[in-house]
Amino acid sequence: MTYDGVADGRPADGDGVARGDLLVAEGLVKAYGGVRALDGVGIRLRAGEVHALVGENGAGKSTLVRVLSGTLAPDEGSLRFAREARAGGIAVVSQELSLFPDLSVRENLFPHHPPRRFGLLDRGAMDRAARPVLAELGLDPAPGTLLGELPLAEQQLTEIARALLRRPSVLVLDEPTSALPAAAVDRLEGVLRTLTGRGIAILYVTHFLAEVMRVAHRVTVLRDGRVTLAGARREDVGVPDLVTAMLGGAPPRQVPRTPVAAGGPAAVELSGVCVPGRLADVSLAVRAGEVVGVAGLQGAGHAAALEVVCGRTDVSAGRVDVAGRGRPRSLRDAVRAGVAFVPSDRKRHGLMTDRTVWENATAVSRLALGRGGLLPSRAELAGSIQNVTARLRLRGGPYDVVNRLSGGNQQKVVFAKWLATDPRVVVLDDPTRGVDVGVRSEMHRIIGELAAGGAAVLVASTDPAELTEVCDRVLVFVRGRVVGEVGGTELTEHGLAVAIQAEGGP
Repeated sequence: MTYDGVADGRPADGDGVARGDLLVAEGLVKAYGGVRALDGVGIRLRAGEVHALVGENGAGKSTLVRVLSGTLAPDEGSLRFAREARAGGIAVVSQELSLFPDLSVRENLFPHHPPRRFGLLDRGAMDRAARPVLAELGLDPAPGTLLGELPLAEQQLTEIARALLRRPSVLVLDEPTSALPAAAVDRLEGVLRTLTGRGIAILYVTHFLAEVMRVAHRVTVLRDGRVTLAGARREDVGVPDLVTAMLGGAPPRQVPRTPVAAGGPAAVELSGVCVPGRLADVSLAVRAGEVVGVAGLQGAGHAAALEVVCGRTDVSAGRVDVAGRGRPRSLRDAVRAGVAFVPSDRKRHGLMTDRTVWENATAVSRLALGRGGLLPSRAELAGSIQNVTARLRLRGGPYDVVNRLSGGNQQKVVFAKWLATDPRVVVLDDPTRGVDVGVRSEMHRIIGELAAGGAAVLVASTDPAELTEVCDRVLVFVRGRVVGEVGGTELTEHGLAVAIQAEGGP
């Protein structure tokens, strides 16, 4: 493991920590069973620097943060603070806010051991302590304001203020911008400059690589619990370098699907579509027989595009045409136009888990489309789905209750429900989430068969590798706009990740 500047001759301060370093971790190992979440990880955080920590989900970022903050003991390795940093220690601001919206700003800032006078809360002392910290972050709420009345961005900054009131030497910000609009991100970046000017070391955990290039002084990348890029200076790396460190090399794409001939009819067409706060002038088309992916970082707008196609979200401007019937006004309207929608959360939105396979698999065709006659028997309905369940290789009989099936077979039931409608347009939102490799492969086979049968398939996935496996091309969304398209031999996991991240960020 290397680190730029470790062997630069800086004298140690007597604690084995080089001057300027506030925290030094070396050789950290943490195993869960036979899996090493951290495998010899090291990192150095310096005073007055923002050190970005990036990596895919499961790379070890959260485990490292827990070890650094003292909430998790490593199996091996060392963790040292500089002498001047010991008093302040580490403060962590997590991605999920740990605030109390029904309490005041003042009460949220001092949740533990607030100042007291004569046994009573000393609100004056609390406000005097909080005022300069809030001002430093550009906040000026009335102390008695209920926190839940503040915008999300100000709630996020309030949590940072609470951490700063502890006077930490090291501040960990874990995905601080994942739910913030662009203006709030700009504001936070200004706050980072203020804090580093005070000599605080900031560990900035994020998956927005464009953000890293704007705010970080150094960056460390984890992959599979190991450091693949250690403390690199921001000016020495680019987004493609970071993607390579996160994913490994960029293997060539396997033999791509043969796409439908150019000029085929558009089964889905959006032109200049706007959804306030979510989509801005989005245009796209999906032809019959084509599998088109939509991708982007969280909140980029690709999810909203799916909702428009399914009639779940209204538009403020632009033209929408789905299956030649204009814009669906509701999900029921979309279903009648020939749209199938497989949601990402099958248990909440895709299944009646306490009902049988046949009840789930016939629900849309029977109830929404009125197929099967007026009073079909259970046996007739169960028999009507045999071809579909056989096609999906479903392990379960028509009378089995869904909640007794495996997760993969439950997902197959969701697919069965929509295949039974003979859809013209298929919208898939994370279609293989939470299933094993075998089921994933079968789902991909079905997606290919749907396209080969003439359906237009629109798919989003949190797994870039999935998009490269099933799609003819992928549209990249950033801040509510389509900013690019990746297809052909360029459609690799590496190429797609670079395209998403090149202009990414909230």
